[in-house]
Amino acid sequence: MPLETAPAPTPATVTRTEVRERAARNRRLRVLGARAGVLVAFLGLWEICARQKIIDPFNFSQPSRIWDQIWQWTTHGTAQGSLGEQIGYTLYEALTGWVLGVVGGVLLGIALGRIRFLADVFGPYIKVLNAIPRIVLAPIFLIWFGLGPASKVASAVVLVFFPVFFNAFQGAREVDRNLVANARILGAGNRKVTLQVVIPAATSWIFTSLHVSFGFALIGAIVGEYIGATKGLGLMVAAAQGTFNAAGVYAAMTILAVVALLTEGLLTFAEKRLFRWKPADSGDGR
Repeated sequence: MPLETAPAPTPATVTRTEVRERAARNRRLRVLGARAGVLVAFLGLWEICARQKIIDPFNFSQPSRIWDQIWQWTTHGTAQGSLGEQIGYTLYEALTGWVLGVVGGVLLGIALGRIRFLADVFGPYIKVLNAIPRIVLAPIFLIWFGLGPASKVASAVVLVFFPVFFNAFQGAREVDRNLVANARILGAGNRKVTLQVVIPAATSWIFTSLHVSFGFALIGAIVGEYIGATKGLGLMVAAAQGTFNAAGVYAAMTILAVVALLTEGLLTFAEKRLFRWKPADSGDGR
């Protein structure tokens, strides 16, 4: 008996697929064009208002001066050293604090989410620590660890830990009980249930917090450098502010924003690679 072969796709099916892909591509282009248009309009309006003295260019600066400042730092360096060295120093502090905060938040969040006794014991302490304005801890870390990167890493850790912890904790609590029960029926112990069921199920919760938490890590590093440091973008902001150089303050903030956007793009790429099994967004929203 001859084997049956799958029917070839009809022209109508191919056409519908191509139409959907073309519509999605056109929508992405429209969104990118609109974003660029908004940015150009904002910068143009800012430049015109500063040149026409509608706003004080000394206090508010203007895009052309900010670009000149970035170009000067790029070609001639900063008072603290090369621009690349300052960016690398801040990124090192932020990344180190982010990794430590993520690891600690995930491990403790999963542990307390899985073991109710630990949650009952440590829950009140974590709530109290979370209620403390963590930015005010930066001067304390500066006293403890000095002007080096350790104090900035500590500031980044305390800002990253709590959002990651609460997402990991909630993810561990929201695991489908039927999955856990089925795993136990198949003979899985607590360790296997945690590693093979709970952690994979909580991964989407954890990744949700990673996007926000890296921004917090950058904030922790910048605030620590602003208070006291020998290198870094935060020190550049403080130095520019101390000399009433508004263009320098905005230039450092612009560089920081670009670094944050690039890192966000890398996280988004990693998330898409990890969650390729998820259905893609249809893009029907208007």
